[in-house]
Amino acid sequence: MANINAAEAYKRSQILNAPPEQLTLMLYNGCLKFIDEGIKAVEANNFEDANVTLQKAQRIVSEFRLTLNMDYEISHQLMPLYDYVYDRLIDGNVRSDVNQLNEAKTIISELRDAWVGAMKKARQEKGLGKGGKGYA
Repeated sequence: MANINAAEAYKRSQILNAPPEQLTLMLYNGCLKFIDEGIKAVEANNFEDANVTLQKAQRIVSEFRLTLNMDYEISHQLMPLYDYVYDRLIDGNVRSDVNQLNEAKTIISELRDAWVGAMKKARQEKGLGKGGKGYA
């Protein structure tokens, strides 16, 4: 039991001390993890577990939509993508449609990869390069 509490405390510390760009990456990775778990549950006909994990992915996508700063042009491009992913997650969940879930996964993967690229570029522009203390 002590190991579980220590692991939870470590994870909580990582989240609380992470810069915003790293938190966004964690959310993308979490969303992908939940989509994967949901797909596996659907394929195993375990619809209750699929529903639980896919709702977690939906909540992450909702958070992305809620926190977009619409003062930036990129946000106007991201919002329809997030809306589309959210719809695919809901439809895929309700219909147990792995194709729709895989479509959502592909889009989130591409967004996550673009985010990682942006983090690396920002780190390089700050002069941190490959050997720096950045997070990408």
